Amino acid sequence: MYEWLNALPKAELHLHLEGTLEPELLFALAERNQVKLPWADVETLRKAYAFNNLQEFLDLYYAGADVLRTEQDFYDLTWAYLQKCKAQNVIHVEPFFDPQTHTDRGIPFEVVLRGIQGALKDGEKQLGIRHGLILSFLRHLSEEEAFRTLDQAMPFRDAFVAVGLDSSEVGHPPSKFQRVFDRARAEGLLTVAHAGEEGPPEYIWEALDLLKVERIDHGVRAIEDERLMQRIIDEQIPLTVCPLSNTKLCVFDHMREHNILQMLERGVKVTVNSDDPAYFGGYVTENFQALYEHLGMTKEQAQRLAQNSLDARLV
Repeated sequence: MYEWLNALPKAELHLHLEGTLEPELLFALAERNQVKLPWADVETLRKAYAFNNLQEFLDLYYAGADVLRTEQDFYDLTWAYLQKCKAQNVIHVEPFFDPQTHTDRGIPFEVVLRGIQGALKDGEKQLGIRHGLILSFLRHLSEEEAFRTLDQAMPFRDAFVAVGLDSSEVGHPPSKFQRVFDRARAEGLLTVAHAGEEGPPEYIWEALDLLKVERIDHGVRAIEDERLMQRIIDEQIPLTVCPLSNTKLCVFDHMREHNILQMLERGVKVTVNSDDPAYFGGYVTENFQALYEHLGMTKEQAQRLAQNSLDARLV
């Protein structure tokens, strides 16, 4: 089944570029940039990938991102991800990048963007992978800092298609960033937001009504609110679901408990994505394979999920 799933044409709509930093590349970049790491070797780092919740993952994620210093680093990171996409027949990507993770460390915004953008352009020319880049705000930081990041981004407005919202969800509702998203939409940008992963269904309502998003990233807790479910079905609002991430971060205790196929059969436009594959044990095809192994996903369901991803593209 893996080879058949791998051959399906797919889009990936929920992917954090910083979350594709495989341990081998992390150590190579640390050596290149003379960054001292708290892990002795690749295997020690891999063993640290045991998370009880989102925050434990984020702490390690931000520590790992510290090795990204130069334009070449961001190019190499993005190019390595695109090579994975080519191998898995992912023909369109809409990745997130978190400029605040880097600008707060003193890395200029344009250094981050030039490296990512260079690889994405080469990926389209050399690998045939189309793209649309999404700038994400870190929700655990302030509204003021998000506005500052949006100001930094405006000289490069044509480099990305949308803004998003990620990082620690609980205690940081979408409403915190309503004015930032209003400004982004006024600049002609589309909007997406993480909601309903660890946060309650109310956060999904806020993302839809206040941030006016095109898609909900995660959204698995929508199933707890029947009125919300009906709205998502009626309006065909895509959910960018990340099965391996959800189980690795204990949103579900086991993949057999995941609700993605239940939502698919209800008529929700759910899609399959890898989120932070270097940390969660698999890229897009591995996420599809997990649904086959643990939920008994059929080929017909897999085709619908893959088609949903292609239909839910922003560009």
